[in-house]
Formats: sequence, structure tokens, C-alpha cells
Amino acid sequence: MLKRIVVVYLFLIFSFASLFSQEESPVISYSGKPKEYIIAEIKVTGDLNNDPNILANLSGLKVGQKITVPGEEISDAVKKYWEYGLFSDVKISAEKIEGNKIYLNIYLQERPRLSEINFIGLKKSEIEDISSKISMMKGTQVTPYLVDRAERYIKEHFVQKGFYNTEVTIVQRDDPDNPNHVFLDVEVDKKEKVKVRSLRFEGNEVFSDNKLNRFMKKTNEKGKLKNFFRTKKFVQEEYENDLKSIIEKYNENGYRDAYVVYDSISKNPDNTVDIVIGIDEGNKYYFGNITWVGNTVYPGPYLSEKLRIQKGDVFNQTLLEERLYMDDDAVHNLYMNNGYLFSNIEPVDVRVYNDTVDLEMRVYEGQQATIDKVIIKGNTKTHEHVIRRELRTKPGELFDKSELIRTVRELSQLGHFDPENINPVPIPDPDKGTVDLEYNLVEKANDQIELSGGWGGGMFVGSLGLKFTNFSVRNIFNKEAWRPLPTGDGQTLSLRAQTNGKYYQSYSFSFVEPWLGGKKPNSFSVSLYRSIQTGTSSGYYYGNPYSNIYGGYGYSSYGYPYYGSYYSPLEEDPDEHMKVTGVSVGFGKRLSWPDDFFQFYTQASYQRYDLKNWIYFLMQNGNSNNLSFKVMLSRNSIDNPLYTRTGSNFTLGLELTPPYSYFDDIDYSSEDLSDSERYKWIEYHKWTFKGSVFKPLDNALKLVLMAKVEGGFLGYYDENKKSPFEKFVLGGDGMSGYSYYGSETIGLRGYENASLTPLTDGRQDGNIYNKLSLELRYPLTLQPSATVYGLVFAEAGNSWSEFRDYNPFGLKRSAGVGVRIFLPIFGLMGIDWGYGFDEIPGSPDANGGNFHFVIGQSF
Repeated sequence: MLKRIVVVYLFLIFSFASLFSQEESPVISYSGKPKEYIIAEIKVTGDLNNDPNILANLSGLKVGQKITVPGEEISDAVKKYWEYGLFSDVKISAEKIEGNKIYLNIYLQERPRLSEINFIGLKKSEIEDISSKISMMKGTQVTPYLVDRAERYIKEHFVQKGFYNTEVTIVQRDDPDNPNHVFLDVEVDKKEKVKVRSLRFEGNEVFSDNKLNRFMKKTNEKGKLKNFFRTKKFVQEEYENDLKSIIEKYNENGYRDAYVVYDSISKNPDNTVDIVIGIDEGNKYYFGNITWVGNTVYPGPYLSEKLRIQKGDVFNQTLLEERLYMDDDAVHNLYMNNGYLFSNIEPVDVRVYNDTVDLEMRVYEGQQATIDKVIIKGNTKTHEHVIRRELRTKPGELFDKSELIRTVRELSQLGHFDPENINPVPIPDPDKGTVDLEYNLVEKANDQIELSGGWGGGMFVGSLGLKFTNFSVRNIFNKEAWRPLPTGDGQTLSLRAQTNGKYYQSYSFSFVEPWLGGKKPNSFSVSLYRSIQTGTSSGYYYGNPYSNIYGGYGYSSYGYPYYGSYYSPLEEDPDEHMKVTGVSVGFGKRLSWPDDFFQFYTQASYQRYDLKNWIYFLMQNGNSNNLSFKVMLSRNSIDNPLYTRTGSNFTLGLELTPPYSYFDDIDYSSEDLSDSERYKWIEYHKWTFKGSVFKPLDNALKLVLMAKVEGGFLGYYDENKKSPFEKFVLGGDGMSGYSYYGSETIGLRGYENASLTPLTDGRQDGNIYNKLSLELRYPLTLQPSATVYGLVFAEAGNSWSEFRDYNPFGLKRSAGVGVRIFLPIFGLMGIDWGYGFDEIPGSPDANGGNFHFVIGQSF
């Protein structure tokens, strides 16, 4: 009996571990004579949230194990529990001892779990940022480590934002409604931002203080006009990066030995710092002889020509790296585009004398890599054959970096995947000389719905449009493919209807197959459309209907007439109508010469006009037919259709009709000809040109400059048989809610819609136009769910009736700002505010400040 009491007493000594925190591992000492026992049972007790068997295993003790009491096994078990950091109390005791068998009881008090975090002193947006960083979810065990980590992360977060003296206090209090649960109150006092009061340089002679200050992007003095748009807060990490930027600029100008000798940061009572930076500029160096070793595929002189660095040029380490690896035409890309995936070029200084550095380019070519497998991942809706037919990298071919980049571009152009997340991953196998290519894609919704309705002018106006951009015709009769529509083959199906009752109706259907036959990138398209426009009672006419298309009588975006800025009741007049029926068929082909960015497109279309007492065109009564043929040559190399960063897009088009007046033996100068006779078959030739170039202005490829030029000319075969419908309508947002039937609507922001279109006898008569645009864009978000970017623009343009009046320099100028939003289900939308600088004769209110809404188009 006495023996058992002694043993139990010794185990009570072991339980002193509960007096120590996790941060202070207990130092255990024993007294008494050690004796061996066999563990017969291990029981875990306490207020537990986890399985006792799992908690018992954490001790490292097992039933049947021999242990010494007192001994290291028990103390090691206690230490393990403390090291896990999950328990606030640990006790190990012997419930009983029978002979050499011992029955252990492990008492554990688990640390409390989190009920909720309450942030004090932070804004909602700041709380969201902090919560994502500290990652403490409800139900998480609250350990000292997690609390310390949360405090550290919060401080680091605000230090990065310039709040250098942030104080964080975390208080833990019990949750009365949940046993062993706690609330954490996190109080954050950001204090004021630490700013730079003075920034001074010492030892610099090559660059002035102002110049060096410009090299520092994130560390700038406050109170200086030159730094008005630059950050003045002091952030240690950004400051260290700026120091590196200074040395990089020295290196780029030949001072390869330049370094920061010292820098001192002095804190001031007003929460600012004074910075002094000492620089040793060293000597200026120049490139000497450049030799190539290890190269067998390309001769040294050819590589030197591609390097474009000559002996005597200022030594520029950044330029050297760009010309070797980073530029599109970099030397290393010669190898990468020819299968040498494992190649490498290492520039080595072999001789430095006076101010000259001789370089030896050590080339490791390796063996050519052949593409083994091409793996497609992430296509949840688009069928794999639609993707694979766009690939420029196919199994069995040599690896080609340029074709890999081109493939990414082609997949972006499909519009079915998020262009920002197309991620090709090469998986090389140097032993086999092969590489697998894994294309990781993220599908994005790109079908679009247009549904609108409203009440105006005493009538209901509504439209419904559906555009399915990844349709599958071959699966129409496959019931399993309707989810809710058959999709995945990359075809485009569009349906649209618009009506305001008896006065205006419009219906259209179009279908595009981008790979006719499925083997070649030859597109096929077909469209059908029908519109009906009735007249209004003559009692509602007011003044000259075309004195100003938007200031007198015109057409709203819904297609019905209005008067000035107010609507008037309309009455159907069966004596006035215009009915148009049309069909077109097109065929496009991707060319391989001059390069495979070129495309050729041809289209045949037919329109039939039925007019009765329709006073708004040169032709007012009768039927007219338009059989036209269009050819277009285009080159499109833009990288991303939603937010373009690089590339260009040029289009040259010609649309023409047969020259009926040359062979029909009709004297069209005769005033006795009726409209039906004169315009039975419309004739014209229409030339258009559009070109745009995109150039990124920063290394992050976010700030993009777009430059665009366009123009058009509408000609005729007989001046007495000019087309009554084909015109260029210039000005405003560029949207033609009301169809002008053959006319092309061109936007010029800052002016009212159509206000830059010349009038002849009160009718729009724009036969020539040209326009110039500059646009600076910056993205706000580039997510699959929404692409949003802001822009500033400057543009100029004008239109003329006759070629003799054409003046390419007599342009109307404007400038402004805007935003574009692309939502997959609705397409592209936007709003611009533009200011027109030039007055329009006869329309004094056409220029000035104007808002423009954009739907389904981009300037």
C-alpha cells in the first residue's frame, strides 16, 4: 500500500507541467528510485473537442510499452503536448498500478476556439484585407502563436501602406454562450503615415539630386510640386527597392561598379523621416570585344548581329539581358524558336581593362526538344477539338517558343476563355529530349442577352436579343447536349427582335461557323433581317425634318420619331412606310502570305426596299434593290480582344454593286424618270480603311496607348444615279439605334450624334470621312466576371459630301474621359464624357460637353 502511495505521489510531481505556458517548456526533475512498468491502458480526459484516441496518440505512448517511472517517457509526452500548442493544461497521472502494469490518465485542457473577431479602428475595406491575411476562421483554436502572427501580419500590412507606427492590441474574452470559445477584440491604431521630409544624396556627380530622386518611384519628398502625383510615404521595403533602382540606372549608363556606400534614416517628432544616401559612382565602362563559344547552330557573327551591341557602346547590363533573353527578337529566342528548349547563354567578363569590358558568350545549346504530349485542362464547356484546331504546338513537332506565344493569342481570340489566365506550362524531360505542353484554361461565360423595355411617346418599346457565341449545331438533336443549349463547337448564333407596335419592327438572324468543314480556318456566315417602319400623321410634322437630325425631327435609339427633346403622340399613317428585307452570305479565309495574321473575307448581300411616301431619302416611292459584293483584306495581331496591350488591326474594304448605268441604256439625267425607274437597282462603290495600333507604356503592360486612323469614300458610276441609302454618318457615340440602311455610323465623341454629317437638301449626305483617335487606357479589373478599364481620349474627324470639298486637315477636335465595362452576359458597355472644341455651322449646340453611352462596340 505504501508503495502505491509513493508512486502516485511521484506522478503528482509530474503534473507540475500544467504550471508552464506553451512558450516555456517545463524542466522536469524526479526523485525516488526508478521502476519499469508496462502500460495497460491510456485514458484521455478533459473538456475535449477531438477524438480521445487521436489525442492519446499525440503523446507517443502506447499500450504495452515499457516505461520507467520516474523516467523520460512521461516527461517527453508532456513536452510533446506543449509543443503542439493546442493545450492550455496537461496532466499525466496513474489511476492505478497492478503489479508491473500501470493505468495512465492524461488530462488535457484544449485551448479555446474562436467565436468571432471584432476589429476596432478599421474601415470595412481594411477589415476585408486584414481578414484574408490572418486567415483566422470561426472555430479555429486560439493559440498564442496565432495571436502573435495576427498581430505581426496586421502591423506588416499597414507598414507597407506607410503607417510605420501602427499599434495592435488583441484582447481575448470568453464567449458566455459557447463553452471553451472566445472573442478576439483586435484594436488597431494606425497612427499617421510616415512621410519623407527630406531626401539628400552625397557623392553623386554623374546624376543630379533631382535625377536620382526621379529614379526612386516610391520614396519622394513631401511638399514638393514635382512630387504632387507621386507617393510621399515611407515604406522600408519600397525604399530598399528604390535603392536598387538607383544602382540599376547607374549600371544602365555604364557605371557597373556603382554602389550605395551608406544610407541613414532619421525619424522626426512630426512623424517624418530625413534620408541621406551616399553613393560611390565608380568609373564609366564600355563594351569591348564580344566573342561566342560553344555555338554550333548559328555562327558567331550572326549572333552578334542579332545581339545589336557594338564595341564601344556604353556598358549596359539591363540592355545586355534584354537582348539576350527578354526581347521578342532576343538572341536566346533564336534557339528557343528552333527547338533548343534546354539551351542557355551565359555572358562572362573575360577581361576588364581601363574603361573596357570584353565579354565571352558561353553558349550551351543542348539537344532539340520534341513535343511529346499536349494536355488541355480547364475546358468545362468548349469541346477539345475546338481548342486543338487553334494550337500551333502539336505532338511530334520541335518546340517553338514563338508558336507557344501565338497559340495563347489564338486561344484568347476565341473569346471562350479568360485571356488573363491562359497559362501554358512546359514540362521538359531532358533525358528523353522531349517536352509536354500543358494548357491551363479558365472558361468564361460569353453568351449575351439583351432585354429592354420602356414607355415613351405614348407607346411601349421593347427589344430582345440573344447571342450564343459557343453554339453547337451538330448537337441540336442530341437531348443530352441541351444544358440549357447545345454548346461547345465555337459557332455563333444571334437572334434579335425590336418593336414599338405598329410603328416600327425589326427582326434579325445570323449564324457564323468559324471552321467550315472542321479542317481549315475558313469561316462561313449567313444573316437574314426584316424591318418595317410606318409613317406618322402629317399633322405631327414640325419644321424641316432633317434640319438637324437630333435638334428637329429625328429618331430615338428605339427607332421611333421624336421632336427635339420631347416626344409627341404618334398615329399610324398607312400612306407612309419603309420595309426592308435583306440577306447576306459571307466566306472568310485565313491567309499564309504575307503572314498568317492576314485574313480575306468576301460577302454577297441582297436588300429589297419598299417605300411609300417616305420623304426622308432621295427615293420616296417604289421598290429598290441592292445587290452588292464586299471584299475585305485585314491583318489582326492584337493579343487580347477585351483589353488589348500589344499588336495592331488593319482593315481595307471595298463594297460595290454592278455598274448598271453602263449597260442598261437608260438616261438617268432625265427628270422624267420615277424613283422606281432611277433606283430600281442601286449602284455605288464604297472604300473603307481602318487601322489601330496598341503599345504598352509600362513594364507591367497595364498602361496602354491606342492610336487609330480610319476613313471612307462613297463613289458612284453615274452622278445622276447616286445611292439614296449608302452614307457615312459621323458624330456622337457611334451607335445607330435607328438603322440607316447601308449607312455606316462613326462616333466622334464631344459632338451630338450625326452632327458632323453634311446635309444636302435637308438630307444626310456624308460621302467622305476621315478620323484620327488617340486613347490612353488603364485597367481597373481584369477578372473573368468583369473587365473594366478607364480611358482618356483625343480625337478629330470630319465628313464631306463632295470630293472637291474634301480637306483632310479640316477636322473637328475633341477630348474627354470614359470607362468601359465588359460583362460576359451583357457584352461591352461604357460611358464617355467628351468635349467638342469646334463649333458646327448651323448647329450651335452640337459641340461642347456631351455624354455618350456605348453598348456592344468599342472605339
